[in-house]
Amino acid sequence: MKTEVVIIGGGPSGLLLSQLLNRANVSTVILERATRARVLSRIRAGVLEPGTVQMLHEAGVDERLKREGLEHNGCFLTDDDLMVQINFRQLTGKSVTVYGQTEVTADLYTAQDEMGANIVHEVEDVAIQSLDQTSSSVEYTVKGERKRIDCAYVAGCDGFHGVSRKTIPAAKRREFERVYPFGWLGILSQTPPANEELIYANSSRGFALASMRNKNLSRYYVQVPLSDEPDAWSDDRFWQELRSRLPAETADALVTGPSIEKSIAPLRSFASEPLRWGNLFLVGDAAHIVPPTGAKGLNLAVSDVFYLHQALIDALKRDNNAGIDAYSERALARIWKAMRFSWQMTNMLHQFDGEDSFAARMRKATLSHLAQSETARRELAENYIGLPF
Repeated sequence: MKTEVVIIGGGPSGLLLSQLLNRANVSTVILERATRARVLSRIRAGVLEPGTVQMLHEAGVDERLKREGLEHNGCFLTDDDLMVQINFRQLTGKSVTVYGQTEVTADLYTAQDEMGANIVHEVEDVAIQSLDQTSSSVEYTVKGERKRIDCAYVAGCDGFHGVSRKTIPAAKRREFERVYPFGWLGILSQTPPANEELIYANSSRGFALASMRNKNLSRYYVQVPLSDEPDAWSDDRFWQELRSRLPAETADALVTGPSIEKSIAPLRSFASEPLRWGNLFLVGDAAHIVPPTGAKGLNLAVSDVFYLHQALIDALKRDNNAGIDAYSERALARIWKAMRFSWQMTNMLHQFDGEDSFAARMRKATLSHLAQSETARRELAENYIGLPF
């Protein structure tokens, strides 16, 4: 088999890249190790930057998003004493959209199916070869049969544990990591949200987030030790703990119900450089991970796709390699700024094991400064709604 671009990974970044390339008459094959049902069952983030919404529009997959997405003009940051509104619309003229990553993925699958895109599921033993040659190849096994695809370029969209990043020789990779000593216990419930806007709470009992997927589907999180297990948390225990960390007025109005999903997500900051190795390009979680505190994970993957899709089109259709030569540097410049913001938000809103009283005072002083300074609120809002591509 031959194609122009092999995309390893059938999550939202791989599907979006394929969709944009296909619309420009660039041929692709997507290789995904999981079943489609498994991909669509993954519960992930739901806050989309305006740049991400625009990219989905350009890809022709925003029809349902426009109908069902919830525009959010701000969020709240709280502790036990203060509740500070960050009004994105007033401060930046822009807003974010709440629309689940699962829904984005489903919309992309529908669009790819309508286009007749080649997506191969349940692949195993992927091997990327000849990256330093004029053309490359990818071998894989599906249903016990070994297959090979010859291609011009390979896009590694296969996540943190995928094969793409590991194909770059270890001696040529620089990896940067900060692992946080806690996780987020999250539940999904078919209940109306606690507030019209997201609430990030830094209470004396630890962090909590009141979020949503739609007007009758809520997503809540509380900070827990990494040693905790989801099964140790009954629904009643979770709701009680969440109430204790939210502002009293919000806690009193909270509507509870049975959880339909419950899991613990560890938090880490991670980046790998470079993002290009010969004909291979890393995209999304294959290259970087951010804690979810700043709502940057999916959005950062989409910005990678923004830089890469046009670069590949220029290289394949116009014989112009300037974009692919600059891809790693351009994408990393934005990645590190988003990494800084996510790290900053995580430190501002969480308690750390063994911390002293000074750390708690610094969190309180930061929130107090945000309450008093429009400049500080604008800086946070500009990062939250997403820096320009």
